[in-house]
Order: sequence, then C-alpha cells, then structure tokens
Amino acid sequence: MPLKIPHEEMMPYLDEVFPEVKGVFGIDRLDEDLLVMRLLQNDRYLRPGGTVSGPAMFSLADVSAYVAVLARIGREALTVTTHCSIDFMRKPPAGVDVIAETRVLKLGRSLAVLDVLLFSEGDPKPLAHASLTYSIPPKR
Repeated sequence: MPLKIPHEEMMPYLDEVFPEVKGVFGIDRLDEDLLVMRLLQNDRYLRPGGTVSGPAMFSLADVSAYVAVLARIGREALTVTTHCSIDFMRKPPAGVDVIAETRVLKLGRSLAVLDVLLFSEGDPKPLAHASLTYSIPPKR
C-alpha cells in the first residue's frame, strides 16, 4: 500500500499540526516497511548523570508512532495515542542522536498497533522498546 503522506511532505505537515516539536525530530527513512526517526541531540534533553532523559525518549517513541500511522492513513491530525508501554534497557550517552525504528504491526479502521525500538546513533544495542496503540478517527 503506498503511503498517503510521503517522506518529503511529512516533516512540514508535522510542523504544521505540532509546531512545538519543530526542529526536535528528523526523519531518515519513511516507507511502507519502516520509519526511522531521530531525536536531534540537544543538551536540554539531558538528565543528571549525562544521559538522555526518559521523557525525551518516550516523546520520540510516541511521535514516531504518530508519524508512521499518519503516513499510512493521511492527514488525520486527531489520531491519538490510546496505549503506550516502554521498557528502558540502557542509558543513552549524551552528545548523539537517539534513533527510533518504528514498524506498524496492524493497521485497522479504528486502531493501529506499533512497535518501536530506540537506539543511540551508531550502537546496535537497543536503548528501549515501546509498544503503542493509536486510535484513528472514524470516517464521516
């Protein structure tokens, strides 16, 4: 199934519907199989001890799931998170981007189920794993 919002249109659309995240994230890959999105390194995401904070990583997982769903269903800005579970496994180092690899496991009429793995750029060992469910607005 071709994407309804292609890679080159996604960040401008995200900036339009969520201007508060402008400049926070970047998209490396967006296709039918995988979304690779990054939290751009910034010292404001660090917590004491020199590691990226859990809320910043949660934000990346949530926004990447939102983007993956919208890419498939189109401009439905009122699509919302209904469930998120995240397991933090490693501390990400400061000074590098955090990368999300997001896969849509199921896309139905009213719900989408997604899987997100987070990595420190350049490190193959996952930092965190998230499972998310999104509610898709009904067609009128």
